[in-house]
Amino acid sequence: MVSRVLVPMDGSEMSEHALKHALKAYPDAEITVLRVVGEPSPLWGEASGLALAENLEDAAQDLAAPTFNRAREIVADADGDAGLETMVELGHPVRAILNRADDYDTVVMGSHGGSITDSLYIGNVAQKIVRRSPVPVVVVR
Repeated sequence: MVSRVLVPMDGSEMSEHALKHALKAYPDAEITVLRVVGEPSPLWGEASGLALAENLEDAAQDLAAPTFNRAREIVADADGDAGLETMVELGHPVRAILNRADDYDTVVMGSHGGSITDSLYIGNVAQKIVRRSPVPVVVVR
């Protein structure tokens, strides 16, 4: 029985689909949304903003807030009663997700992110998670 589900979200439509799937497939499970911030990219993206922040944890929470707000909206639209945990990690998405995966029964994630950079590397993160995860992974499109 699946009682704990990790759903990495990056603000993309695919990650929203993953959360909706997790809510439907595992209605009685505790669901945790993980937002990884500060990931390296060819253009540095979020990492540059974090590098300039006075308080790294507050800056990471600020970057994650829109994703968590959207996740709460999705939960409210789906049922309203389901509990939702949220977690922010700093660093590279693959490492952050894999570091947390052991604490869950399964990982449910989108097939790829939604940024221009992500479209150049479609499925790169999902592919690595599927190959390396210590728990089953459901990839949603």
